[in-house]
Amino acid sequence: MKKLSTLLLTATLGVSMLMAGCTSGQPAAPSEPAPGNTAQPNAPTPGDQAAKLLLLNNIKEPTSLDPPIGFDEPSYNILNNLMEGLTRLDENQKPQPAAASEWTISEDGKTYTFTLRDNKWSNGEPVKAQDFEFAWKRMLDPALASPAASLAYIIEGAEAYNSGKGPADGVKVKAVDDKTLEVVLAQPASWTLLLASNPAFFPVHKATVEKDPKWAAEAASFVGNGPFKLKEWAHDSELKMMKSDTYWDAANVTLPGAVWKMIDDENTEYQMFTNEELHRTTTVPADMADQLFKEGKVFVRDGAGTEFYRFNVTKEPFDNANIRKAFSLAIDRQTLVDLVLMRQQKPGTGFVSYGLPDANGEGQFREVGGELVNFNPDEAKKLLEQGMKEKGYTKLPEVTLTYRSGTANEKTAQAAQEMWKQTLGVDVKLQKVEGKVLTDMQKQLQYQIARSSWLPDFGDAINFLDIFQSKAASNRTGWSNAQFDKLIQDAYKEPDDAKRLKLLHDAEKILLDEAPIAPLYFYNTSLLSSEKVSGVQSSSLSYTDLRKAVVK
Repeated sequence: MKKLSTLLLTATLGVSMLMAGCTSGQPAAPSEPAPGNTAQPNAPTPGDQAAKLLLLNNIKEPTSLDPPIGFDEPSYNILNNLMEGLTRLDENQKPQPAAASEWTISEDGKTYTFTLRDNKWSNGEPVKAQDFEFAWKRMLDPALASPAASLAYIIEGAEAYNSGKGPADGVKVKAVDDKTLEVVLAQPASWTLLLASNPAFFPVHKATVEKDPKWAAEAASFVGNGPFKLKEWAHDSELKMMKSDTYWDAANVTLPGAVWKMIDDENTEYQMFTNEELHRTTTVPADMADQLFKEGKVFVRDGAGTEFYRFNVTKEPFDNANIRKAFSLAIDRQTLVDLVLMRQQKPGTGFVSYGLPDANGEGQFREVGGELVNFNPDEAKKLLEQGMKEKGYTKLPEVTLTYRSGTANEKTAQAAQEMWKQTLGVDVKLQKVEGKVLTDMQKQLQYQIARSSWLPDFGDAINFLDIFQSKAASNRTGWSNAQFDKLIQDAYKEPDDAKRLKLLHDAEKILLDEAPIAPLYFYNTSLLSSEKVSGVQSSSLSYTDLRKAVVK
């Protein structure tokens, strides 16, 4: 790949030149054990508190701080600190009591009964089981059109209500009394307690929501039940939260507060970090990555999530499976992560990422499933030739790859473009658009190849694979396979975990064989952290948790 090699050499030289004039950042601080109760005998002054605010980057404005509407990382990282669900995930990604102090599960695995602890909303009113019932049924209300609604389909009557085929009263979520919430599932689901920690399932203050439809749009009207209160919100600029005195476990919240900046440029973010205007970054600048990694200044941890390309199977030439597979096999994923992205990601050899358990928690789904796709230039050429014969092509139609603006996305697109040229002899055009535009294009199937990503809502492989069911809103490829759909539906109904995971492995094999997608790489966390900061919890399957954070 002569041209690709030239591209990589140019990037390397650019890094060397840049390094000569750049100072290094603060050394990364690995995650430390959460401290216990560090309450001081003398309350800190406002000046002391301000000096110890944690300075973070949220990248962009939250989509919404209304739990069932936000449904993305920029919204949920913030919401996870302003609100709280029935459970929270600990540092080992295990669900622990949160708004619920305890729960019982019926012998058949279908009825969960949660007991709520004494807790208050930020307006001083008590958190009740009725708030959860109202919130969950509101998420399922077809009029709200929540993108998170399908997560609740494990509840009896939920899908019928959300699809307009059943009443709200048919959803089996019931506040037995102020402190008791009963949830009946359509079938056993081993991930129920994981799901209860997801921000989509946070309660909302009924009176506030009914009084003001825009309650979650401003700091003055926002009402939460979490460890921090929303104090200031300068839209598209920054958001400030301070420790809540109404939170049930306030005595053990060590952080006075945090300011979330909204910086969508990794170089600007890095400069703010070196100037101590941020305590942590969200990534490592591509131009600085090689040296920072070598110097051991980058905190790296495996994540859960996958970067991939979607193929629109309703448009030529990707209505042919062999042509899709040819494009997928022509991507050298190892070169992509080693020489283009340089953040120690793992190549995308399947769709389900690392970080998710296999049957009964034994091993990882990805390791058990093995490598389902790899760089194979000879096979890619054969499949392209075969696909073109099947379509009657003497020349492949024009192909365009559409990707979201951003440094890593652009580098990935340019590398893929060169790989397709070198292996397949195909000139692919590149189209850069804003994120919202790309999402709309995917929903309307107005693309040929599109950059995509998936982050799990809970820690189970089914949450990766079910998005490609024929009628799933997140499919966005036009691909449909009856056998795949049946495997997913059977997996939802299968109570035996080993049998359920076998169904999911079989489904993933079909997905990669039919190739409506081309996995690129699995996500990890690679960032810079000030040595002044410890205790920030952010696992691969949960959102940022600041309760135990400390700023020295």
